[in-house]
Amino acid sequence: MPPPHSANFVIHAEELFSAPPRINPGTPSKIGVLLSNLGTPDATDFRSMRRYLSEFLSDRRVIETPRPLWFLILHGLILTTRPGRKGKDYEKIWNQERDESPLKTITRAQAEKLQRSIAGGMLGTTEAEVIVDWGMRYGNPSLKSAIDRLTQQGCDRLLLVPLYPQYSAATHASACDKVFEALAAMRRQPALRVATPYYDDPGYIDEITRSIMRSLGELDFEPEMILASFHGMPAATLIKGDPYYEQCQRTGELVRRRLGLSGDRFMVTFQSRFGSAEWLKPYTDQTVKALAAGGVKRLAVLTPGFSADCLETIEEIGQENADYFHEAGGEKFARIACLNDSEGGLRVIEAIVRRELQGWV
Repeated sequence: MPPPHSANFVIHAEELFSAPPRINPGTPSKIGVLLSNLGTPDATDFRSMRRYLSEFLSDRRVIETPRPLWFLILHGLILTTRPGRKGKDYEKIWNQERDESPLKTITRAQAEKLQRSIAGGMLGTTEAEVIVDWGMRYGNPSLKSAIDRLTQQGCDRLLLVPLYPQYSAATHASACDKVFEALAAMRRQPALRVATPYYDDPGYIDEITRSIMRSLGELDFEPEMILASFHGMPAATLIKGDPYYEQCQRTGELVRRRLGLSGDRFMVTFQSRFGSAEWLKPYTDQTVKALAAGGVKRLAVLTPGFSADCLETIEEIGQENADYFHEAGGEKFARIACLNDSEGGLRVIEAIVRRELQGWV
């Protein structure tokens, strides 16, 4: 005996499947451009810092230590002591007016300015509407929330732009993981593209060099040495096949050549090491101290692995390493700002977006 209402169901199903699809051919296609950076705590208090650090340091791409051991270290030591210390560091650079970190302020500005450029015809004549949004791999606004906003506005194609010039599994791949995770929970997924790293892109090298030259011209001294400091990674990542080290070296070499500097006036170093394991060398802090102790009196440091200034550039380089240099006998120290949301910085991002959207617009 058929179940109750089965006849009604058959009728309704036939009507459903025989009905023409509800498609409006005049509706323009929409493309979402999602700018992604590493992340930011919501505030500098202990609880906010602990929440942010917990998410960041629980990422298997960032920490590859076996999980049971790392769980004990993370929850038994790091998350009981590090949030307080890092919160104090963030307080030194916090955007008090907007009550947020500089990275959040700058990434928002990059997205807003890119949207205005697109509205002004940056991509040329196209039937597709391009909508720009932004999100963080860790903290807020999340990448998932940005994807939700873009799809709710009708974007059926999505370009993810990780704002890391050099590729690393701990940054670029981790951002992809988070986006894939969000898409995996969606029934109606947008088509996805991911922008490639731009560590040796001629436009990027041009803008970095132009920014350095402008910054050096504004100093009241000529540096005896220039360091290109990149975020460090465990040395084991190089052995495992991560291309990050080679890409950093390539960026540094291209910038050095464009500046016309010899190898004894320009060095690539690595900062922000964490824990007791060996990381990529030479270390920035040790190099800064050694240069000053060796008689270098005037030093400039740039950070071409960062698309926006953040804790690691403003506080770690501009304050902590400046102190190291002066304490060891140095006299003049300059931190050269990242491209941020400057005209040159936006030209780099625009060029990436224009390149990656070919065929879609």
